[in-house]
Amino acid sequence: MHIKSQLTKIITDALNQLGVTSSNITVTEATKPEFGDYQYNGAMALAKELKSNPREIANKIADIIKTNPIFSDVSVAGPGFLNLTLESTFIAKNLPLALNERAGVAKKSDPIKVVVDYSSPNMAKQMHVGHLRSTIIGDTIANLFEFLGDEIIRQNHIGDWGTQFGMLIAYFEENGKESNSKLSDLEEFYKEAKACFDADEEFAKRAREYVVKLQGGDAKCLSLWSAFIEKSLEHCQDVYDTLGVKLDKSAVKSESSYNDDLAQVVQDFQKKGISTKSQDAECIFFEGSDNPLIIQKSDGGFLYATTDLAAIKFRTQELGAKRICYVVDARQSEHFKQVFAAARRVGYATDDVKLEHIAFGVMLDKSGKPFKTRDGGTVKLKDLIDESIKRARDIISRANEYTPKELEKIAYTVGVGSLKYADLSINRQSNYIFDWDKMLSLDGNTALYMQYAYARINSILNRAKDVAITLETPLIEDELERRLALKILTLDDTLYRA
Repeated sequence: MHIKSQLTKIITDALNQLGVTSSNITVTEATKPEFGDYQYNGAMALAKELKSNPREIANKIADIIKTNPIFSDVSVAGPGFLNLTLESTFIAKNLPLALNERAGVAKKSDPIKVVVDYSSPNMAKQMHVGHLRSTIIGDTIANLFEFLGDEIIRQNHIGDWGTQFGMLIAYFEENGKESNSKLSDLEEFYKEAKACFDADEEFAKRAREYVVKLQGGDAKCLSLWSAFIEKSLEHCQDVYDTLGVKLDKSAVKSESSYNDDLAQVVQDFQKKGISTKSQDAECIFFEGSDNPLIIQKSDGGFLYATTDLAAIKFRTQELGAKRICYVVDARQSEHFKQVFAAARRVGYATDDVKLEHIAFGVMLDKSGKPFKTRDGGTVKLKDLIDESIKRARDIISRANEYTPKELEKIAYTVGVGSLKYADLSINRQSNYIFDWDKMLSLDGNTALYMQYAYARINSILNRAKDVAITLETPLIEDELERRLALKILTLDDTLYRA
């Protein structure tokens, strides 16, 4: 239930009685228990309009609303803060709403179409820990929008194009490698190909020629490229399935899928006089900045920005999205700021379309350094997940009370749940300090602690079935029960605020 919406309406009606029409009414949860359950601090903003003391205005509002049976107390504090305490019987009466299938959370009355762009790994490589946060945060955001009633379109903007594939094809051709190689082998081949590319100008030239052939639709190049992509997507799907993430092939909208649209994107900016030539490159300049957004290189090649603009055009004009969320780490903030501004200037995103960069911090080890393997290599995401499940299994097996099948199921639930919750429980914009001991602890704000509490609660409820007690309305007998009941009823407001 929307408690804040009810309180907002009550205060709005009171202000109308005072001759005030305001659409900017904000009710907040009280910061301390002594301030009640909720607060309204708008009286101070109204003082100038009403030519009155803010405390007098707050008292007038209090006199009007205190007769409403929803409140047990309405008081004025300080220069004009309105403290609102809900009646316990009101809380108890509404608590059963939390038992319905939506936990008392109403769907939006005005749903929209939302695109959430997340995960987006590069192909011909295994996913690594750098993909964990985008994948988990992005899927959670998509789930949240979906639960609240919006139409969600998940987009996995995979990196499946560019010079790296020319390098791989050249390496395969010269070394007689098979296209059905394992992904781990592909990754090693890529490292060797990159070393050749950097050290051997002739190899680099051939790699670039293969890129041109690939772009031109050469059958042999496309066959190899398709095999690389298929093998990579199989690996990604295995990771997504293990994490319980709702990404599959239907969500894949690859970088290469926009290839035929890129020239038109450049033309759109040229026709409207938005882009200009600078050192033979097509650039979009922004007021107050010396760094332009380059959409076409001097050699005619396109860049990530061009593809991102084509994606926005597709998502708004073809998919009809009214909100587009990019779940990408904070280091790309300037890039998206420029891309969004360019998309609005050219008309791809109108004023009624919301473009958002959902930025997050990077993953660090306990010493505050980038999270790496012992030898300084990149940690593979699949290895991290497997290690989390193994550590969970080791902890749970100490109880010595589960069958092997039960142990595996619980280890998976705890291991994956701990990985996801450890990420989601912190401020997403902060850098994430990864610590196995904290993540799998039974103390503190951890998944394992909550899962254990959940199991204990279920045990109590199962035993309670033997007690034949039926209550039409829950009883709230002390302050702790009251606080818990109110917290349950605020789920609706919490999800909408998120």
